[in-house]
Amino acid sequence: MQHRRAWALTAATLVLLGAIGLALFARFSNDEPEPAAAPSASSSPARVLVPGRPGESASVTDSDHVQPPDASPYNKADVTYAQMMIAHHAQALQMADLVPDRAADQGVKNIASRITAAQGPEIAILRTWLSDRGQPESDPAHDHATMPGMQPAAALTELTAARGADFDRRFIEMMTAHHRGALEMVNVLFKSGSEERLAKMAKETAIEQDIEIRRMADLGVS
Repeated sequence: MQHRRAWALTAATLVLLGAIGLALFARFSNDEPEPAAAPSASSSPARVLVPGRPGESASVTDSDHVQPPDASPYNKADVTYAQMMIAHHAQALQMADLVPDRAADQGVKNIASRITAAQGPEIAILRTWLSDRGQPESDPAHDHATMPGMQPAAALTELTAARGADFDRRFIEMMTAHHRGALEMVNVLFKSGSEERLAKMAKETAIEQDIEIRRMADLGVS
């Protein structure tokens, strides 16, 4: 009697599992997969396993404490760099805009064109970087005049009034100092910043401006 009852239960279980399997097959064999339902704002965070770094153990934490892979952590040094480099680049563009009507040397004109082509888009990227993180474009506490390489207002006035060879000499001297200041700012970011994307962009900026410093020196304008 007990054997018959056990066999009946087994048969019933097999029938039930078969029905479930057919239902699942029918659902997932569809060519168009159903989109995952968005989590409810009121739902409680789930416990997730966070892999450790090489040589470290994994840990378990709430899902709302996990940093998304496309949002690298950043700190105050990153924000300060982005804000100040926007103002720094803006002055470089201001100086470059004077070149077409004042410079005599074609090499100076070529340098100015490269600066405009590179630093204009970089400003846009830095603005987007700050906006995506809810950070303001500028900080009233920053004294832009004291940033490395920033040229004083009097020097800009003299550059604006200059023409020909005198303009070329002033421009090369001022822009070289400006670029070297940018390299100092990049070095500060490398020491204190934490966001990988911004560091990569800063490295590209440093390489670009170092090349331009060499190009300006090669012009022999003095």
